[in-house]
Amino acid sequence: MPYAHTLHGTRYGFSDLRTLLARATPFRSGDALAGLAAGSAAERVAAQHALADLPLRRLLEEPVVPYEQDEVTRLILDGHDPTAFAPIASLTVGELREFLLAAGSETLAALRPGLTPEMAAAVSKLMKLQDLVAVAAKCRVVTRFRNTIGLPGRLSVRLQPNHPTDDPHGVAASTLDGLLLGAGDAVIGVNPATDNVEATCTLLAMLDAVRARYEIPTQTCVLSHVTTSLRCMERGAPVDLVFQSIAGTEAANRSFGVDLALLAEAHQAALSLQRGSVGDDVMYFETGQGSALSADAHHGVDQQTLEARAYAVARAFPPLLVNTVVGFIGPEYLYDGKQITRAGLEDHFCGKLLGLPMGVDVCYTNHAEADQDDMDALLTLLGVAGVTYVMGVPGADDVMLSYQSTSFHDALYLRGALGLRPAPEFEAWLTRVGLDAATPDRLPAQLAPALIGLEA
Repeated sequence: MPYAHTLHGTRYGFSDLRTLLARATPFRSGDALAGLAAGSAAERVAAQHALADLPLRRLLEEPVVPYEQDEVTRLILDGHDPTAFAPIASLTVGELREFLLAAGSETLAALRPGLTPEMAAAVSKLMKLQDLVAVAAKCRVVTRFRNTIGLPGRLSVRLQPNHPTDDPHGVAASTLDGLLLGAGDAVIGVNPATDNVEATCTLLAMLDAVRARYEIPTQTCVLSHVTTSLRCMERGAPVDLVFQSIAGTEAANRSFGVDLALLAEAHQAALSLQRGSVGDDVMYFETGQGSALSADAHHGVDQQTLEARAYAVARAFPPLLVNTVVGFIGPEYLYDGKQITRAGLEDHFCGKLLGLPMGVDVCYTNHAEADQDDMDALLTLLGVAGVTYVMGVPGADDVMLSYQSTSFHDALYLRGALGLRPAPEFEAWLTRVGLDAATPDRLPAQLAPALIGLEA
């Protein structure tokens, strides 16, 4: 066998790099569903030993998805920077873990172009939760559009005012609720109930009118398919950010109706609008472990490695925001709170290590073996790890997507407990309109008209 390790007198062999990575992954239901998980804890430990001894160069020499078959693989390998890789070129995966734990923030930032997603995924499989937190906390990624996101000591919030019928009045009411509780500096972002150009344009116009009327230094987004956003831009709609769900293989992205060329077209179209005031990071991407498997587009690769490969797609189009919707796909892929917690910290670590402004939708579906206590624990760990932003959903219960996330009050808890503040421009606006960024408790006179027609 190309990869093997003897543990307590038993020799475990792994036929190729994909198998080794899958068997070394901490257990999760999605890999078991795909027939990729280790058959026992002993086999998993043996695979982790073999992975720790693997030279990092092997991850460049043996792509987990063939170069000829996959444009994401080509993106990863063609964009790899040998000069940035040089300081770690002689290391094994296990030695990379030690290097990352000892490295400072500047060293980690310089390393990014030399790291591939497979390297990030591989080393994360050898890390304890505290390792994932400790290294991610040293990785700072700052992005800008109408405000500055990702600065040290800051925590941003996506205000998620979804509505089951895309009613502008309902979206407006939830937007007001979030603003009064200090949410919205990452983005005011609506998941539309239908991917309809007319409805999307209506919501975009309403959200932009609110932003302009109250001079809110943030950005808005309707999370429609990228082709819908392009059509809205053609109609002159006020598109700040272009959203798209992405995955780690060409076939999985095709199942989403996108490829790299389409993303590049949308990126250039959004840049041409020049709507940012302090920067031009115009893309917003969402990911999630299990998406490639659910599309039968995983090529026999474990879901966590493929999730990291999605980050190569994201960093090709400098985004303002990226987030993993960690528990959203369901218990078939992440069964319980323990698996969701591990996956959320892995995703955040890999994204930050690769240079992305990483947020996490701390969430679960109602048929998962998880509850709000699990989410509180993950939320707190992510705050310590320096998460860029989290979700703010009214009551933590999304009435359109029918899943459980984090509320505006959860974000206030995290900011208060860890001494974190909103994006600086947004914090200054909160002060200007009479809201305490940490403990808002009253309706400022400037926002009172919103109660009787925020969408106007």
